[in-house]
Amino acid sequence: MSEKKPVDDRQVLLLPDAGPLITLAYADALDLLLEPAWNLALVDMVLHEVTRNETPTSDKLAEWARDRQVEVLSTRTYAHHQRMRTDSVSSSRKRNLGELAIQEVMNELALESPPRTGVFLFEDHKIARAGFFLPDNCRKVSTRAFLLFLENRGGIQSAAEIERRAVRAGRRFSRLHFPPHR
Repeated sequence: MSEKKPVDDRQVLLLPDAGPLITLAYADALDLLLEPAWNLALVDMVLHEVTRNETPTSDKLAEWARDRQVEVLSTRTYAHHQRMRTDSVSSSRKRNLGELAIQEVMNELALESPPRTGVFLFEDHKIARAGFFLPDNCRKVSTRAFLLFLENRGGIQSAAEIERRAVRAGRRFSRLHFPPHR
């Protein structure tokens, strides 16, 4: 039986979905995505989802990504979405395009040599329970689990306080615990 080698933090790519970005924006805690010293990238479709309409967090998210010079990964999913919008053809698929684009990036990570570790940060109940395909080198982690990870590493004092800040600011934060408590 072979031992697992520890993962080099510099070889980890954090890919947040829209939900965690919105929650952390409500909590004024977007910089926590930089805390673990992993590489951070936003998938183009996800960035579009969180900035295309005026919301309480859309400007904050756009400014934060620009000011921090967060890498934005291009996907065929977003390119297709843009073509469908400009061709005046109604795309039959409009839901879950951010997750589909993240799936596309994770599949590409699996083909790298050596493959980097992808961490898909999510907040949607459907994703936690869905048959979302994860290559061996990728993980899915809920916002709450990510905050607890940061707390356990000493990166933040209290995961619960970040959640409370988001809720006090108006975010309806998921009650989902993933992985589920046993």
